[in-house]
Amino acid sequence: MKAGLLSESTASPASATQSTCRHWKLHSSVQKFVGSVDFARLSFHPPPPTPPPPPPPAMASAGVACLPAVRRIAVFGGTHGNELTGVFLVKHWLKDRSEIQRPSLEVQPYLSNPAAVEKCVRYVDCDLNRTFTEENLSMPQNESMPYEVKIAQEINNLFGPKDSKNAYDLALDLHNTTSNMGNCLIVKNSKDDFTIQMIHYIKNTLSPSTCHVLVLENSAVKYGAIRTVAKHSIGLEIGPQPQGVIKANILENMRKLINSALDFTHFYNEGKEFPPCTIDVYRAFEKINYPRDSEGQITAMIHPQLQDCDWKPLKPGDPSFITLDGKTIPYNGSCTVYPAFVNEAAYYEKHLAFLLTHKETLTANGVRVAKT
Repeated sequence: MKAGLLSESTASPASATQSTCRHWKLHSSVQKFVGSVDFARLSFHPPPPTPPPPPPPAMASAGVACLPAVRRIAVFGGTHGNELTGVFLVKHWLKDRSEIQRPSLEVQPYLSNPAAVEKCVRYVDCDLNRTFTEENLSMPQNESMPYEVKIAQEINNLFGPKDSKNAYDLALDLHNTTSNMGNCLIVKNSKDDFTIQMIHYIKNTLSPSTCHVLVLENSAVKYGAIRTVAKHSIGLEIGPQPQGVIKANILENMRKLINSALDFTHFYNEGKEFPPCTIDVYRAFEKINYPRDSEGQITAMIHPQLQDCDWKPLKPGDPSFITLDGKTIPYNGSCTVYPAFVNEAAYYEKHLAFLLTHKETLTANGVRVAKT
């Protein structure tokens, strides 16, 4: 046995007796305390039960985003008063909304620029589809305010305010172009899963007809469009159609696009899940002006080989303009591009002969409406 250690078996009788006495005294004290307690007057409250953990958030399938319902939809026509497809359709739907009604939707057709529609001109004072900027929407009203800025503020009050939680869920803005664009959908946000899914649905519904998608996200080409007042938006641009003219085939195509967009939104609101998808798009990155002289006068026209060739490849060295004396001006870019809005009549004043775009593929998460 090591020094300094005392085992229980070797404890002295005296120390064992002392330990027993201490235990007895403690036991005696406890007995006296317990005997003095009036248990009848004590009230015992068991600890509150532990609350159950909150239920986990609703989970969608892998790669599927749960998003809010999309119920309030604005359909703008006549944003430009001489683009008559939207004017005719909105006027028709204001009289009879049965075609655009869906059980889960509140669809509001709206004639955006009535004074321009009455005069059959693009605008009265300035382009309404460029006025939805913070500066214009916050401008104090006065007698000298341009007409389109005034009605932009009215539209923002009705369908916005822009970038607010109270804004309309979706805006569909109807336009025509004199360019050979065919069916075209314009988006401002390539990361908006709901909008990309809607476009994917529209393209499949329209097949085998073609529907091009133009992304105006680059700061060099985007602008204060009326559709930006809503949380989600699509611009519908169909041509070729001359200004101040209505063509039945163009109107019918626009009608199909609108009804397809409304169908998709209704199915989404009703709980249909749309799986992840991809779409091919044309991303605009640069505006090309007409050649001009020192006084700003146009000195060359769109070359015949480029005219009516929207969405077709334009390679470095390909003809782009031709001067009045017959000289060809080639495209001097460094890579193949895909022009859009080629020789659009309304864009002469904007110094735009055509837009340059790159082709790319967008991927969107799947979507379904979040349960409330």
